[in-house]
Amino acid sequence: MPYAQVNGLSLYYELAGEGERLLFISGTGGDLRVKPNVFDGGLARNFQLLAYDQRGLGRSGKPELDYAMADYADDAAGLMDALGWDQALVVGVSFGGMVAQELALRHPSRVRRLVLACTSPGGAGGASFPFHEIEHLKGEARARHLIPISDTRRDAAWQAAHPAQYEELVKLSAAEPFADEPGRAEGAHRQLMARKDHDTWDRLPAIGCPVLVAAGRYDGIALPATQERMAARIPGAELQWFEGGHLFMIQDRTAAPAMVAFLKG
Repeated sequence: MPYAQVNGLSLYYELAGEGERLLFISGTGGDLRVKPNVFDGGLARNFQLLAYDQRGLGRSGKPELDYAMADYADDAAGLMDALGWDQALVVGVSFGGMVAQELALRHPSRVRRLVLACTSPGGAGGASFPFHEIEHLKGEARARHLIPISDTRRDAAWQAAHPAQYEELVKLSAAEPFADEPGRAEGAHRQLMARKDHDTWDRLPAIGCPVLVAAGRYDGIALPATQERMAARIPGAELQWFEGGHLFMIQDRTAAPAMVAFLKG
């Protein structure tokens, strides 16, 4: 299995496809063992795609110390160094979009074009849903709490009208196949603590690469108003809406082709 030694820890990564180099940065709790994943979608068919398990998660190292958003960004840059990538296109999704913002600010020469999907800048621009406040919820209880937030159309009335579909969503959302692995809970907690303190708002005008802010119309985690503020704050950024909630990349089949078109410029 491929590992890179980065910033004193071992990062598990996967690399596939052909074309321009694309770095994908995953969201909260991301683990490449969970299928389907980004390698099963349109990005992998159009680029040489690099994705990895972030520190504290999956098969990557889980150092026993506090994590900061800058650490995650430096991990991404360090992984690029380890693979000999001087530059890349970058897609950051949800928490990964927060990391991608830091990457573009801390290592501006490394990012050619940037997609920020269902993410937030924090600070005065608006934070994403505070996952650290529901860390005590697990499995089905967490799923039932988040379903109407992840997609605001999935409210109580929708749940009552579509009971079978709702229960299937609960089943899928409640799955935590690696929850009992040593160090996973601690690594996930450290990620949530770093996420809580994310704030790039004052620095966003310094992002100099072309940026697409991709957003779901019904996202209750990365709020639509926050997407508008973030896009307006980044010089020249485009804002594109999709039919879906926080998982619009799965819900709207036009999302991946739109991202590919932007990345190819």
